[in-house]
Amino acid sequence: MELSQIIPHIEALIFASDKPLGAAELVELINTALGFIEDRATEDQVNAAIEAINEKYQLEFYAFELRQTGGGWQFLTKPEYHKTVALLNGTKFIKRLSAASLETLAIIAYKQPISKGEIEAIRGVNCDYAVSKLLEKELVEISGRNENAVGHPLLYSTSKSFMDYFGINDAADLPKINEVLLEEAMKATVLNPDRISEFEETVETVILTTEEEVPPPPPAENIGEPIQDEEDDSDS
Repeated sequence: MELSQIIPHIEALIFASDKPLGAAELVELINTALGFIEDRATEDQVNAAIEAINEKYQLEFYAFELRQTGGGWQFLTKPEYHKTVALLNGTKFIKRLSAASLETLAIIAYKQPISKGEIEAIRGVNCDYAVSKLLEKELVEISGRNENAVGHPLLYSTSKSFMDYFGINDAADLPKINEVLLEEAMKATVLNPDRISEFEETVETVILTTEEEVPPPPPAENIGEPIQDEEDDSDS
């Protein structure tokens, strides 16, 4: 099948879809739509077509672009137009999370798959409410059970919606913890000299410890303050 035949169909499918579409899914949809054609589309052809479409929408003439996110492809507004679009949508699509829920989400993202008990061991407080809110917002999902632990507790992992919302394709795309801490240490050196030693100690710990053993750092505003239990009254 010629790419000139495939390209407009791929553009139409991605434009009409409310979720990212992967190459394999696009192949199936195109071959179903054009079932009467003997020459079937292949995944290589679809990938070549996507590359051509991506190059096309990189031109400044277009206000949107083709982006790979959430394990698939989607048309998204270019960053320079985000504020303009926000005037139209406001906070309609913003998922509001409390600091406690964000901390829980960060732990799950970096430690997945992880049980609720392990999350609570890291945070030091009950996380039932935070986990239920994250499940409700479809940012995390139940990915199985820990068969080696007493009671076989449920395991939690980030969902495809999480990847889509944060614009990543895999958990491996998350910022490395040591890189984040080093960046924060640099900011502290410039903006708040009183916290230099605190960050130096944290960064040294990260360097001497494997990334898997270091939990995500708490938000700056919570440093030195006790974390309250899960009372999240934010709206979705």
